[in-house]
Amino acid sequence: MRERIKQLKDIAEKFKPENLASIEDFRISFLGKKGHIAALFSDFKSVPPDQKKSIGLEINELKNYVADKINSLKDTFSQSKTSEFIPDLTVPGKSFVAGSRHPISIVRNQIIDIFSRIGYNISTGPEIEDDWHVFSALNFPPEHPARDMQDTFFIERDPDVLLRTHTSSVQVRVMTNNEPPIRTISPGRVFRNEAISARAHCIFHQIEGLYINTDVSFADLKQNLMYFAKEMFGSETRIRLRPSFFPFTEPSAEMDISCKICGGKGCNVCKYTGWLEILGCGMVDPNVLSYSGISPEKYTGFAFGMGIERIAMLKYQVKDLRLYFENDVRFLEQFSAAF
Repeated sequence: MRERIKQLKDIAEKFKPENLASIEDFRISFLGKKGHIAALFSDFKSVPPDQKKSIGLEINELKNYVADKINSLKDTFSQSKTSEFIPDLTVPGKSFVAGSRHPISIVRNQIIDIFSRIGYNISTGPEIEDDWHVFSALNFPPEHPARDMQDTFFIERDPDVLLRTHTSSVQVRVMTNNEPPIRTISPGRVFRNEAISARAHCIFHQIEGLYINTDVSFADLKQNLMYFAKEMFGSETRIRLRPSFFPFTEPSAEMDISCKICGGKGCNVCKYTGWLEILGCGMVDPNVLSYSGISPEKYTGFAFGMGIERIAMLKYQVKDLRLYFENDVRFLEQFSAAF
């Protein structure tokens, strides 16, 4: 029995594991239910009575030695495995893919930059407005269709409070709080109660411009808009002004630009007309000046407004307005070269 215990201890002392699995095999072979230690205790009943005490002590010492060695080996391998995942701080870091601005932000900034070059400053205002700034001060009569619930988001608790339908409300605030000359543009988000489709959305972005001074004429408006069109779409761009109607301007017009796709020859984008509508404009109605405390006898002015999504769709040939609001990375990555 003693010779057998000595042999098992030699085996245990010489054991060198290759991995955690080999340590587990070693544990089972010694400490398992059918292992060496269990076999020694099974044969212990045949040991002479006068040797039981000393041999029993040797078996327990072997058992404790093996258990301690197994725990020590497991700790060593666990620390070694953990150390493999400690990062090397001297290794150069991985570069991140550069992002870009949203196409709406890109176009908005381009429009702002163009008008800033000819003296326009930027004005902003609240998105939640009152009836006076959105409609009444802009010469909308009470029965005007734009006041209908089909077009405007009203706040139920207060019918006088609504989400602005255009950034012209900012122009009213500027005229009320500033003396002419006034030359400003008002970029911002607006809201209209419309069904969402490829060509329409309940949320979109506008930039509206206003210039008020003495002796401002329609010719001044045309020159400002021609400058914008050529800077935005290219020096070969032509513009066309068509008579229209807006409550806050008189006379009013809608502006078209020559189609960039076909060069004005006609295609499916411009519906074979050679022209694309981009904005509305006109001379500020005298009533609007009076409502804001500006004398229409002394001052005249012009105003214009455009949808940023519309400009972006023409500039980038995007055919579905919803793409601007879905944050699809595949779509946005196409603008990574823009800024």
